[in-house]
Amino acid sequence: KGVIGLVHTLNRTTAGVIFLTNANSLKAGDRAIRTHRVLDIPVGKELLGRVINPLGQPLDKKGQIVTKETLPLEREAPAIMDRAPVEKPLQTGIKAIDCFIPIGCGQRELILGDRQTGKTAIAVDTILNQKNTGVICIYCAIGQRMADTTRVINTLNKEGMLKNCVVVIASGEDEAGLQYIAPYAATSIGEYFMAQGKDVLVVYDDLTAHARAYRQMSLLLRIP
Repeated sequence: KGVIGLVHTLNRTTAGVIFLTNANSLKAGDRAIRTHRVLDIPVGKELLGRVINPLGQPLDKKGQIVTKETLPLEREAPAIMDRAPVEKPLQTGIKAIDCFIPIGCGQRELILGDRQTGKTAIAVDTILNQKNTGVICIYCAIGQRMADTTRVINTLNKEGMLKNCVVVIASGEDEAGLQYIAPYAATSIGEYFMAQGKDVLVVYDDLTAHARAYRQMSLLLRIP
């Protein structure tokens, strides 16, 4: 019936499938069909300035997105010896951070804090600071309220930064499976631009919601 699922566990007589789209229309006895491919996402410069879900489907009413390439959501990471050292700085535009705890290209940074303390504001300010640097920015909203995500998109658009950004959204109203694959989708898009020689900033907002979605899936699929 058009419902998309990801096979996550395989046993001798059963398969555990994570629903990525609304499965309310399904009932016992419905037929499931293999696609004979791994889960992937369209990648390319056509995604710049667009708002999509983790399956690559547009959410901004600007028409379909047609790309020439796709990348799997899960693939082997480059070996440590194949990675370049962290030498080039990435400026956040916030002097206190850039002076005391500078961030480098190729580095991961975790923003910790209680609710409503400005974590998203720091991330958005960092994206806005890349306006004339050539850095491609990807904002991945996981389990957020659509009102909050819309506010971020409007800010990016107002500051003229949306054209250099890709916004990936799996809201709190979406299936847990869609929230689970959201950061992987954002990473695959970022790795495409990285392979083109571009610097990429990926913001995951937030990974607490991702952990909550995975816990929900684990309980249902009985994953250790």
